[in-house]
Amino acid sequence: MILILAMSGPGVLRGQIVETGLEGLMKSDFEILKGKRVGLVTNPTGVDRYLRSTVDILFNAPGVTLSALFGPEHGVRGEFTAGEYVTSEKDPATGIPVYSLYGKTRKPTPEMFRDIDVIVYDIQDIGSRSYTFISTLGLVMEAAAESNIPVVVLDRPNPLGGIRMEGAVTRPGFISFVSQFEIPYIHGLTVGELALFLNGEGMLANGIKCDLKVVKMTGWSRNMYFEETGLPWVPSSPHVPYRDSPLFYPATGIVGELYTVSIGVGYTLPFQLFAAEWINADSLASTMNSLKLPGVIFRPVHYKPYYSTLQGKMVHGVQIHLTDATVAPLSLLQFYLMQEAHSLWPAMNVFEMCDPSRLAMFDKVCGTDSVRIAFARSFKVSDITGLWTNDIPAFRKKASKYYLYD
Repeated sequence: MILILAMSGPGVLRGQIVETGLEGLMKSDFEILKGKRVGLVTNPTGVDRYLRSTVDILFNAPGVTLSALFGPEHGVRGEFTAGEYVTSEKDPATGIPVYSLYGKTRKPTPEMFRDIDVIVYDIQDIGSRSYTFISTLGLVMEAAAESNIPVVVLDRPNPLGGIRMEGAVTRPGFISFVSQFEIPYIHGLTVGELALFLNGEGMLANGIKCDLKVVKMTGWSRNMYFEETGLPWVPSSPHVPYRDSPLFYPATGIVGELYTVSIGVGYTLPFQLFAAEWINADSLASTMNSLKLPGVIFRPVHYKPYYSTLQGKMVHGVQIHLTDATVAPLSLLQFYLMQEAHSLWPAMNVFEMCDPSRLAMFDKVCGTDSVRIAFARSFKVSDITGLWTNDIPAFRKKASKYYLYD
C-alpha cells in the first residue's frame, strides 16, 4: 500500500513559503500517528520552522507514543563526526532508546522494531547520491517491509531543486552505502519522491515493497532552491554547514575521495576549494576562468587546512564562486579542475598520487569505474561527458512518474 498525504488542519505556521511534511503532520494534530507506538529516524535537521526537534515534537505529541529513535551517520542529535561509528544508547533528553544505523548495523533488525507500530523518517537530504542518509532510508524501508511495519516519510525540499539531474546511474557491481541505488549522482528528487521511486521500481532488496505513506510539503516547486523556501537551514552534517553547501558538495566531493587535493574539508569553506602544495593559484584560476564555464567564477586562494587532507600545509588553488547555480555544471566542475591542473602540471597525476584504496572509493561514488578509466587516459572532460549525461533522459522519464510537485 502506498499513500500520499497532503495534511490539513488548523493553521499554526505563518509567514513561510514552504511547509515541510513535519509541519503538515503537526497541523493535522498528528492524525496518522495517533494511538501508535512510533519509531523515528532523524537527525538535527529534523526540525520545524522554530527549530524544535522532531524528537521533542513527537515525544510531546498528544496520543503519540515515541518508543524508539534510530541514528544515521552523525547520530540523532549530531554528536558523531563523518565516518565515525554511531553507538546505540539512550537519548539524554527523552530517555528513549537510540538504535545505531551507522555502525555494525546499518539496517534495522526485527528486534529494533519490536516495540513500534510505525517508523517515521524525517531527515533533510542534500540531493546527491553519495550522501548516506538516503541509503539509510532505503534500508529502513526494506527492514520495515520485512517486519510488516508501515513507513511514513515526512518530506523536505531537495536543496538542488527538482530539475537538475547529473551523473551516471550506478552500475551493477558498484552498489555501496555511498551509491546504494541505481540513480544518478544528482537525482533531482525529494526524499518522499525517492522513497516512492525505490518502492515503485522494486529497488529494495529482492524487489520487496513497504507500506509507504509520504506526508507532502506545501509551497515547494521543482525550480526552487533551498534559499527560496523560507525554511531555516540546520547543518545536515559537520561539513554541510550552510544553505548553499549542498551546491558545492557535488562540485568537489568526488575528487575529494582521493585525498590528494584539499577541497576545503578541514578549512572554513568545505567543498568550495581545490588546492594543493604544488598548484600555482593564479595560473589555475586564470585557466579555469578562460574556459568560460556558465554560472561560475574561480578565485585564487592560499590557506592551511586545520585538519583532514594536507593538514597544516600551505596549499594553493581556487575557490569556486557560483554566480548562477541553475546553469553551472556542478558535478563536472571537479573534472574540469583536474583537467586544467593536469594540463598545467602533467607530472602531478591525482590518481597515481593517491593510495590505491581511494580509487575504489572514487569509483563507488561515481557509481562506476568507467568514468575514472576514461578520464584518466588523457584528463579530458570531453571523454566522459557522454558517460556523465547519457543516462539522464531515461532516468528522468522513469522518475517523473513519482513526482509529487510541479
